Amino acid sequence: MVLCQPHFQITRTTSLRRVSNAKPPLHNQCAPKEVILVSTTTYETPNASGLSPDQTRALPVRRVDLDSPEARIIRALRELYSGKPQNSSYEIYTRDAIFHDPIGIARGIDSIRAQFDALPKLFPRSDVQKFRVLENPHGLPSNLLLIDLEVAYFRNAQTASPFKVVNSLLTLQLDDACQVTRHTEEWDHRCETTADDGFLGMVNEHRKKMTAALANAFMSKA
Repeated sequence: MVLCQPHFQITRTTSLRRVSNAKPPLHNQCAPKEVILVSTTTYETPNASGLSPDQTRALPVRRVDLDSPEARIIRALRELYSGKPQNSSYEIYTRDAIFHDPIGIARGIDSIRAQFDALPKLFPRSDVQKFRVLENPHGLPSNLLLIDLEVAYFRNAQTASPFKVVNSLLTLQLDDACQVTRHTEEWDHRCETTADDGFLGMVNEHRKKMTAALANAFMSKA
């Protein structure tokens, strides 16, 4: 009996030593890292519609009555963006309407006309590849007209490949007579900077006004 007692203690001590040196299971090592490293939080500045770019891209298409006032606006926009503006194309705007895109900001119908009339001089061919009138989600004002537009611009009308293909969100604010008071074009549905966005926005806004003024001067000499 005396010989067995030490043997039992040695065996127990050895067993405990082995357990204390064992590594923890692999899933116990990984679990804390998964909680700390995974993050799904994203944020994008709303565009002119008040929605995020992802939200406006996902909006469904709606049908437009061919005899409605909206149909007249749609026809005019197709003419403008295809580089084939007519005098009647500008009748959709109020006299003090504002046009704002990533290149210029134009105030008044004459300045808007100068912007679009100058387009064919730079791009002799513009193909409207996509023109989707979007459904306004609940909560947006009924006087907003949202359009998902894609235009291919050609520096040479005879070439097969365009110089640039631009996808844009058009946000048009309409008055009670269904005239356009503000026309905003945002490339890739992303918001444009304005003077409200701080110093960089102020500089960018100033550049846009100068660009529009140069276009006016250019068209007056043409």
